[in-house]
Amino acid sequence: MNRNHWPEVLLRDERHFDDRVLRCFAERPPHLPALLAAAEARDPGAPALVDGPRRWNWRALREESTRLAVGLRRLDVKAGDRVVLLAPNRAEFVIATHAVLRLGAVLVPVSMREAGPGIAFILNQCRASVVIADPVMMMLVPPALADGEPLQRVCLPGASASDGWMRWETLLDQPTAGFMDAAPGEEEAAVILYTSGTTGAPKGAVLAHLNLVHSVLHYRHGLGLRAGECGLLAVPGSHVTGLVALILAMAGVGGSVVLLADFKAAASLALVARERVTYTLMVPAMYALWLRDPALRGTDLSSLRLAGFGGAPMAPATIEGLRASCPGIRLFNAYGSTETASPATMTPPGSDVLEAVGKPLPCADIRVMDEQGREVPRGTPGEVWIGGPMVVPRYWDNPKATAEGFAAGYWQSGDIGTLDAEGYLRVHDRKKDMINRGGYKVFSVEVENCLVGHPAVQEAATVGVPCPVLGERIHAFVYAPGASDRGSLRAELVARCRTELADYKTPDGWSWLAEPLPRNANGKVLKRALREQVV
Repeated sequence: MNRNHWPEVLLRDERHFDDRVLRCFAERPPHLPALLAAAEARDPGAPALVDGPRRWNWRALREESTRLAVGLRRLDVKAGDRVVLLAPNRAEFVIATHAVLRLGAVLVPVSMREAGPGIAFILNQCRASVVIADPVMMMLVPPALADGEPLQRVCLPGASASDGWMRWETLLDQPTAGFMDAAPGEEEAAVILYTSGTTGAPKGAVLAHLNLVHSVLHYRHGLGLRAGECGLLAVPGSHVTGLVALILAMAGVGGSVVLLADFKAAASLALVARERVTYTLMVPAMYALWLRDPALRGTDLSSLRLAGFGGAPMAPATIEGLRASCPGIRLFNAYGSTETASPATMTPPGSDVLEAVGKPLPCADIRVMDEQGREVPRGTPGEVWIGGPMVVPRYWDNPKATAEGFAAGYWQSGDIGTLDAEGYLRVHDRKKDMINRGGYKVFSVEVENCLVGHPAVQEAATVGVPCPVLGERIHAFVYAPGASDRGSLRAELVARCRTELADYKTPDGWSWLAEPLPRNANGKVLKRALREQVV
């Protein structure tokens, strides 16, 4: 694969995770504690974290994370122990992340949208020793694991006194003399991130230090991130994008993270202008809300030079709207997953090919394979397999899922895509979401982009529903909050599809949503839930 579209970096092949030969960065930090220490050493007084009126430079952030690390050690947290973190985008999330990693323990961030049974499952499946929880989540945390093993519980500031819970402030009230960062091996676990679990129980992807260091370097080299960068964390820090693309990537260059706990278009635009944000990575729906908010026209976004999107396809209408409204911003697409520790492909510098998810990053190995595990010719659809040092070695304590999800060191993504002659990867659909209408394969994203291109449609999703004649028919879910005459809108959408798409791709059934599309914690549309509504 020609990798000249990326800045020149020194790469070499290495053996890791028993039997994988991987293309790696020859020069890299040995683990995450070293990466974090370098941020303070580079410029201790540089901004590191902004949470509303609260601010930390790198010296202060390291000092506070040291005190928490010592406090956790007094709770007998050792290298390799799992620490579950249930917190929104607030400063304590970032402080806890650094503290746990500096102990050589394993961070397990959990979505604030997770319900009680899911939290209990994760605590027991990873055998957590400590849980740190936001006040609104405390009632969902059991006092012990299912087998009676005690669970040490720490509540973040803002909680009233509660039996069995230790206060965050007490844990930080520790002398720090003599504390030294751990030095974990590259292949040791650093983070466990649980997949969304839309089908069956969630799986805990084990992100090793090697995986995360390479992802941080991919963001640095792929985007030209630099010291003094200011990144807006608008997606959850508990998700792989928030954790890696913002929290760890900013530490990797000595930049700062600006936290946004609750996304509202006008408030987020004002925050970008006030803090002079230079970089962010959000889901497409957030940019669509920016474009629909009148505040965009009067907001100074001149500081913002890098705006990425991922997690779902960006509608062409949204891309064109951003180009027109924010011409000075470099838009880029990033494609990856929890299992790839964030990005595997990215839009290269100087490219405006945003309908593709980019080109493979320097250490990424992307293959498009058929059902028999054979590579298909360029331009032919197949399942996207991803290899490289960013790809996790396994799922936590789940050999069956590991065997089913990985083949010869490649993660089998379940996405249907194509690689073109220039090396761009296009992702057309999830393997399970591709619709077979009378023998014709329909990529749902193509239909959805057509629907969202109508000015009245804010969001749309299509699913296949069983049909005794055709096998499957196409059913569209449309969120158009400003449309008063749905009959007229439906006629316009049908005409639009018949003009822009093959005739068999026009939806057969329609549902009108009163609320935005249902999504999981990672921002992906819950098509299974939509399908169940009409089946």
